[in-house]
Amino acid sequence: MIELPIREPCDLCVAARKETWKIIEEGEHTLTVINPWQFEVGQCCVITRRHVATLLDLSEEECGQVLRSAKRVAEALVKAYRPLGILTFQNNGVYSGQETPHFHFHVVPRQKGSDWGIGPPQLATFDGAGRERGTAHDASGDAQRRERVRVSARQLAETVDLIRSNLPD
Repeated sequence: MIELPIREPCDLCVAARKETWKIIEEGEHTLTVINPWQFEVGQCCVITRRHVATLLDLSEEECGQVLRSAKRVAEALVKAYRPLGILTFQNNGVYSGQETPHFHFHVVPRQKGSDWGIGPPQLATFDGAGRERGTAHDASGDAQRRERVRVSARQLAETVDLIRSNLPD
């Protein structure tokens, strides 16, 4: 049985209902939202409108729309930021790194020299990403790292506007 994180109320449901300025794009089954943790400028997530926890809980329609929405926002991120790569990932359960019990699919424009020390090792160890391959993660700086990547509502709103303006027609 997949162990789920506990977060009440669900921060993604709250964002969808009360913080609508965070929404980049809406679909029938999904919302694309800005991630408040900007490990990379432009980092966003595609979430389901329906509160479900994992990939295993999605309907066929939700699965399809998640990837279509992720592709659309990836195209916008490429236009807006000219990244060196686009990272997409999704976690299922606390043992995979899931922190919110609501399905979300990350879409992240990657640039050289980013500091993903909190995340999975492969995110922190690619060439120039801030940690050498094979080096164990030192969690002592995680609180400072999280503070550094938490940006103001004004900055997030500006990022949302830029991404929206670059969505394909």
